[in-house]
Amino acid sequence: QVNLVESGGGLVQSGGSLRLSCAASGRASTTYTMGWFRQAPGKEREFVAAISWSGSRTNYADSVKGRFTIFRDNAKNTMYLQMNSLKPEDTAVYYCNGGGHRSTTDYPYPFWGQGTQVTVSS
Repeated sequence: QVNLVESGGGLVQSGGSLRLSCAASGRASTTYTMGWFRQAPGKEREFVAAISWSGSRTNYADSVKGRFTIFRDNAKNTMYLQMNSLKPEDTAVYYCNGGGHRSTTDYPYPFWGQGTQVTVSS
């Protein structure tokens, strides 16, 4: 079992930046592939980004490529999502997702956080 806790969401103006964090606890959590998903009101949950356990491989949704960066610090058992050039359409609840050792394209993973709200005003 892995426990995932997100933080860092909030309200930001269009063009601004936010950094989300996902603190992981549990057995072998530093060896797991992890990722971020988001869900906007009335829409399905969608993939945002994923990262391998070592951080050497990443995968991004086309909608965030060049604006968002996923990275992790295994010494701190924490994964991050740096979000730059935010747009109103990035408004959503962002979920941390992780667990297992699948590839960064074979998502979603078994465990979910509770989510953190990101709101981008125009």
